[in-house]
Amino acid sequence: MRREELATYLDGMLEPLRFRDYCPNGLQVEGRAEIRRVVCGVTANRALVEAAIARGADALLVHHGWFWKGEDGRVTGFRKQRLQTLLGNDINLFAYHLPLDAHPEFGNNAQLARRLGWTVTGRFGEQEIGYLGTPGAVPINTADPADAVPPEPTFAQDIAARVEQVLGRQPLLIGAPRREVKKLAWCSGGAQGYFEQAILAGADIYISGEISEQTVHLAHESGVPYLAAGHHATERYGVMALGAHLAERFGLDCEYVEIENPV
Repeated sequence: MRREELATYLDGMLEPLRFRDYCPNGLQVEGRAEIRRVVCGVTANRALVEAAIARGADALLVHHGWFWKGEDGRVTGFRKQRLQTLLGNDINLFAYHLPLDAHPEFGNNAQLARRLGWTVTGRFGEQEIGYLGTPGAVPINTADPADAVPPEPTFAQDIAARVEQVLGRQPLLIGAPRREVKKLAWCSGGAQGYFEQAILAGADIYISGEISEQTVHLAHESGVPYLAAGHHATERYGVMALGAHLAERFGLDCEYVEIENPV
């Protein structure tokens, strides 16, 4: 597949121009013209670049790319090393930040809902990146969703246990563990700033990736629990799903590579 064809397809589907973002979306670093093998990952760090080289990849597809607003724009030190490594191996870098959070099928938030068994009922927040929904029909200890029976009632601690089971890491639950949850709000990554908007939207719990000092006070004073499930852990599944879609549609060899990150 030609580089320009892939860029046009991804831009057309993810619509990056709709978003006021903190980085450029789309093709960030130009590599070879023909793309057959793609390595997907959450963040374009040095370890992922090296994994792409080891696998003979023609392109990297990530959620967190480079050239963020407010960063030092000089290409020195670690920035020089990782850019030099990518360019030296003629590898393309495609990155989609907010567009990959928001997409209704391949987005991080849509994929979280699918994996956790939540039903999406609406959107909220700036640029409608946050999602609203209800707990789904997958109780904590059920392996097969087809055999699932909705747990009645569902409490905040049940949501936390399900998140831990699916994401493979223990989340941090702040606030009332026994609050009954009928309406969920969630937004992957560093979206703790949407907590108050989630409360105003009527959520019984808010799930995001990171947590800030003031988040704790808001959870206790509002009575709405906050679940910090991990920035990296909540943003793996969008790029996974997007890579699988590209493999199916275009026959590309797409492989997700996990670079562990405890945050």
